[in-house]
Amino acid sequence: MGAFISLPIASIFAIPMLSSWSTSLNLVFFSITWTTIAMTYAPLQIEFFAPLVVRLLLYILPSAGFLVFDTLIPSLAVELKAQGEVALPGPRGKKKVSRVVAWSCFNVLLAVALQAGIEWLVTDVLKLQSILVIKDSVWSFNHLPNPWSMAKNIAEGLVLRNVLQYYIHLYLLHSPSPTYLTRWHSSWQHAIRAPYSFVANYDHPICFLLHRFLPLYLPACVFRFHIMTYLILLAIFSLEEVFTYSGYNVLPSTIMLRGMARRTDAHMMSVGKGNYGPIGVLDWCHGTTLGADVMDDVRDEMEKHDVQERTGKAMDDMGTRLKGRVRRGKGKK
Repeated sequence: MGAFISLPIASIFAIPMLSSWSTSLNLVFFSITWTTIAMTYAPLQIEFFAPLVVRLLLYILPSAGFLVFDTLIPSLAVELKAQGEVALPGPRGKKKVSRVVAWSCFNVLLAVALQAGIEWLVTDVLKLQSILVIKDSVWSFNHLPNPWSMAKNIAEGLVLRNVLQYYIHLYLLHSPSPTYLTRWHSSWQHAIRAPYSFVANYDHPICFLLHRFLPLYLPACVFRFHIMTYLILLAIFSLEEVFTYSGYNVLPSTIMLRGMARRTDAHMMSVGKGNYGPIGVLDWCHGTTLGADVMDDVRDEMEKHDVQERTGKAMDDMGTRLKGRVRRGKGKK
């Protein structure tokens, strides 16, 4: 695994963020790096180790960093927590926190292993084509997908994952009629009232697979995403879990991360009375929002950045330019 991380996968995500090179150069390096991976490793190796590295770098390590910060500097962490001292993991007992961390990591590894196991069954046992595209690409020389196809699949993955997650969460994990799933979800994840990042994937394994793994993996299978598209979506959702379950009220974006974190907090503190999707759009549509909804976040963001005033000014400037052109055209005649 060390050799797998050393050259390719880490550099794919790190170099575009850390370097000051031009976009074109980053894309060239990205293409060369991914081609090296595709030519060096078997498809099954890529499908196991690539998601594992993404989850390790973008979920497990950042979650561990937040946990260490909350534990070692509680006096500072409490100032950043939306729920104050209640949200600190330390006072809950080391044994309980260790259980959350251990099961969260186990579930993450379970999802990676299950995905690789399904791929092995389909390709090596049943001798069918791979579920995700890995080397059979439109750009065969570098094994990368067509940019338009990638953008379209990312949009499909973002929308379908959030739709599936909302309805699975609402109708299966919080069904009005008690079932094994509702009892497991209640006694596992909802035993934690105020979240911290590891809580995102702390649940009974079956509930976890239904709520976290399936909404991303199922659309990828149906539309046969390229593995790179899947990794990008996995990276986005890993960071989403880290921040929205962090419990912090100081986050980069008002509309996205801050609003999503606030809705997640409300869901956990209410023991699942609402806010079944972090984005909040379907909660708004179905009337299951707790507290401020996503439209309130949009209005706040627009007021914060004076969107209406800037739009009006831009329209006025455009009108002035058009009038000037008309006058100059009449003058030439």
